[in-house]
Amino acid sequence: MACLYSLSVAFTRYEIFTDQFARLRKSLECNLASMYRYVVAHSNPLCVHTIYFLSISSLGFLVLKSLPLKPVSSENPKILDVFFTAVSAATVSSMSTVEMEVFSPSQHRVLIILMLIGGEVFTSLLGLQFRKPRLPTSDQQEVELESQEHIELQSVAVSHLDTIDFDVASTKKLKYNAVTYLAYVILGYMAVIQVAGSISIFAYIYLVSSARSVLMEKGIQAPMFAVFTTVSSFSSCGFIPTNENMMVFKKNSGLLLLIIPQALLGNTLYPSCLRLVIWVMRRVTGRVEFEYIMKNSREIGYYHLLSCMHSILLAFTIGVLLMGSMLLTCAMEWNSKALQGLSSYQKVINSLFVAVNARHTGESTLDLSLLNSAILVLFVLMMYLPPYTTFMPFEEEKSSSPRDHSVGKRGISLMRSALLSQLSYLAIFVILICITEKDKLREDSLNFSVFNIIIEVISAYGNVGFSTGYSCSRQLNQDKFCRDAWYGFAGRWSSKGKIILIFVMFFGRLKKYSMGGGAAWNLS
Repeated sequence: MACLYSLSVAFTRYEIFTDQFARLRKSLECNLASMYRYVVAHSNPLCVHTIYFLSISSLGFLVLKSLPLKPVSSENPKILDVFFTAVSAATVSSMSTVEMEVFSPSQHRVLIILMLIGGEVFTSLLGLQFRKPRLPTSDQQEVELESQEHIELQSVAVSHLDTIDFDVASTKKLKYNAVTYLAYVILGYMAVIQVAGSISIFAYIYLVSSARSVLMEKGIQAPMFAVFTTVSSFSSCGFIPTNENMMVFKKNSGLLLLIIPQALLGNTLYPSCLRLVIWVMRRVTGRVEFEYIMKNSREIGYYHLLSCMHSILLAFTIGVLLMGSMLLTCAMEWNSKALQGLSSYQKVINSLFVAVNARHTGESTLDLSLLNSAILVLFVLMMYLPPYTTFMPFEEEKSSSPRDHSVGKRGISLMRSALLSQLSYLAIFVILICITEKDKLREDSLNFSVFNIIIEVISAYGNVGFSTGYSCSRQLNQDKFCRDAWYGFAGRWSSKGKIILIFVMFFGRLKKYSMGGGAAWNLS
């Protein structure tokens, strides 16, 4: 009996302890959730994005440095070059100072992860998840609805007012659900394109012997190449695991045609395609949440969710820019050295591929240093323009609220207008790089021309990755130890110039937070 009594007491104490532990855990979870909502609600998006990109760049650098290089590689990249590569992948800039075939397959996997989590679609999905805690949760909404129904039963005199409050509460609930559904759509959008793109590229390499032989000679596995290229193209990075980027595949028109849609769907055409997917989901499912997203794009607060007319005009603008760039390239380079050895069909596809990649992706099948200066100026303009540049002959209706004219808003507007414009910052960056490379500008003026530096800076700012490269044959004073390498022009810069270009890549990745600068400067 004493033993049974002891067991009963022990069991009772265990139940009390378990109950207290459950209450403590629930209280801790509630406090952490409240703290998380408070931090998210009061966080600055610019600071959050800056910390995010610095963190993943630094972590990527540490992992890249800890992993071994390819065994057959004779080159040992400097620490700054490895960090430069990590930043370039995380900011989806694809500026290179190291040949890509130097890295081992494990390091290529790290670059895949950096490109994926640094891409605009992925980071915007994270931002959407951060936005959800600022909205009323489902439990809060149910409490609000029950409270409204209780008030309606208690008072008939104010029934009209209660109906208005009920509508407001139900709209909040609908908005929360709409944001949740939108997050699922974006996640599915990413997954479908990544999987379909990887499978299609792998199938092409498996079926086409010329493309397969290139990878076999370089010791690159076809599945790795397919995933790497798909993630890079969709994230608008532009890195390719081959030294020559896509130049080695310039005769594989089918492969180029598979990559072109991926580059467009993940960047310039993303808002238009996202709205089309939401429209299809609304027609298929009939969910009211998709109807709300279609009609209240501004209230959702998702940067890439544009109105119907804006999305259509965006697609039209992109089509005009790409067609004009492709036609100019064909007209001026048809019989040039850049397109030498290609058939007429291949010349058209290569011109289209370069035009598409000039809009923030950066993969290239042509040697840009061989192109006419007029085409390079057009590419500089296309790289400088934001991805969602749209020709709109009219203004959309903008929702106004009393808070727009508050003192806080006026203070923020004043601070933004006092900042410099984007062109001013780029001019400062170019000047600083010209100072750091002043000796090479004087001694090697054909390679280190101001125009080539401008192209490199604009490419880093636009997170594109286009580069004119460096050629030993263009040296005024021939260096017998000079070796041509398959990396960007910045690979020949000094350490100070590379550090400045790292700042340019970060600045370009976060440029949407400073686009309104320079409004206070009157140039008349």
